Amino acid sequence: MKFKEMQYERISVEKIAEETKALIEELKAAKSFSEAEEVFLRMEAMQGHVDTMSTLTHIRHSINTEDKFYDEEENYWNNAYPKIQEYGQEWIKALLASPFKEDFEKKYGSIMFVNAEMTLKTFSPEIIPDLQKENELVTAYEKLLASAQIPFEGKVYTLSQITPFKNDKDDARRLSAWKAEGQWYKDNQQELDRLYDELVKLRDGMGKKLGYKDFTELGYYRMKRNCYKKQDVEKFREAVQKYLVPLAAKIYERQAERLGKSYPLSYADAAIEFRSGNPKPAGNPDEIVEAGKKFYDWLSPETSEFFNHMIQDELMDLLSTKGKQGGGYCTSIMDYKTPFIFANFNDTQHDIEVITHEAGHAFAAYINRNRVPAETIWPGMEACEVHSMSMEFFAEAFSEEFFGKDARKYNYSHLAGALTFIPYGTMVDHFQHIVYENPHLSPAERHAEWKKLVKIYQPWLKLDGEIPFYSEGEGWQRQHHIYSMPFYYIDYCLAQTVALEFWNKIQKDQKDAWKHYMDYTKQGGSVVFTELLKNAGMESPFEESCLRGICETAAKYLSDYDLTGIE
Repeated sequence: MKFKEMQYERISVEKIAEETKALIEELKAAKSFSEAEEVFLRMEAMQGHVDTMSTLTHIRHSINTEDKFYDEEENYWNNAYPKIQEYGQEWIKALLASPFKEDFEKKYGSIMFVNAEMTLKTFSPEIIPDLQKENELVTAYEKLLASAQIPFEGKVYTLSQITPFKNDKDDARRLSAWKAEGQWYKDNQQELDRLYDELVKLRDGMGKKLGYKDFTELGYYRMKRNCYKKQDVEKFREAVQKYLVPLAAKIYERQAERLGKSYPLSYADAAIEFRSGNPKPAGNPDEIVEAGKKFYDWLSPETSEFFNHMIQDELMDLLSTKGKQGGGYCTSIMDYKTPFIFANFNDTQHDIEVITHEAGHAFAAYINRNRVPAETIWPGMEACEVHSMSMEFFAEAFSEEFFGKDARKYNYSHLAGALTFIPYGTMVDHFQHIVYENPHLSPAERHAEWKKLVKIYQPWLKLDGEIPFYSEGEGWQRQHHIYSMPFYYIDYCLAQTVALEFWNKIQKDQKDAWKHYMDYTKQGGSVVFTELLKNAGMESPFEESCLRGICETAAKYLSDYDLTGIE
């Protein structure tokens, strides 16, 4: 079914509560596993329907944040979900207490019970008003960013639309674009500071109400960290500083040399890798989608079926338009057993990375769409990002289709970008640990902490105040995950590390690499992240040898890479 034909209805909290309570009583009264399972499957269907309505609202609201109907519906679900969560917790308790728990585990696996026990640690009716306020603040932040109108060269642009100018090969124009965007953030900084300050204090309060020292432990439970702890992340962080930061610094030193710039680089100069400009897509949006179709038709029968479904049922909204929320994402629409891709094309290499990255998520959701329980369609966030980031590397086989004459430039840029991203992403996570362990830091003190971390994780950047906002240690405020999904960002870093393992395998044998990818992806969310990796014959990013080996191989590859003829 086409996305525009999908029907929406608001479901009252009272109706959800009534149905949930009735199902709980039926589950408790079940005399056999078959009776209990029948109740369980009805609960699955109801939860899937509620999720579908909420998801349709979110997609349609993010496509046009100025649509009054879906703006009101978004507010409704923001307020409804914390209440619904209370009834969901009661269902979880009943399921965990069921005499047929072992039967459920035998048929559906133990992961849902592992996650259920973690979910119970994230909620109490006492924090419902706090959760509602949290949703309200996050929505306000996203709407603020979506409302951006940035004057530049006599026209006005959104944050997404100004991005190509921030990568322009003309030094003066590129710097002007960075300054124009930075000035918009500076003009709105008081509101950005207020929103985050309220979020930090609110989350800290929720953590303490639930019996934790601060928000950090609650944040880990909310992210369903079911196979690693804070100490493992700290170990990974140390390996990033030891192996990746020096390699990334060398990449930027070479970049400065190519550009004829002094090192360390300004934010504006770090944004352009080649004097002739960054790689650009070879076609318009329709041609990019057509190139994507050729790639997925070539890659495997499964990817061909998936991508043709996405095109035929119009399940991708890709163009950047006024009032549209920034960024990109993939989500599942449960009733229709289909994924949906949201993006903001802006004529940069990011357009290709979206059609491969978000489609990596969507492909994994598509091939696991019939899994029961529905929560095992998707694994944890760090595991999900492996699907997407690795798909980007498989797509390099079609670089000439996507980038034309810039194909060689892109392949270098893509690997370099993956390597230099991990220090940034790790810094985002490190920053959040500092913030939530010190919730009473003032906005100015938070900016100072970010500035300190930039010197550790991004020594190639010049913090001299030339560009408003960025050069003053405030650039973290443009990273919406910090506001909307605390502690998410390390997932990208762990996944990028595994994706680089896949890149390494692709260099040796593409078919063998794809087999490992399918072995990993077909598991859906049936087991925890580290077990997914083990079952697919992949190394854990928490092992120091993993990052060390990747850096050794990638350093040689980039050093030997032929950039002849590329200015």
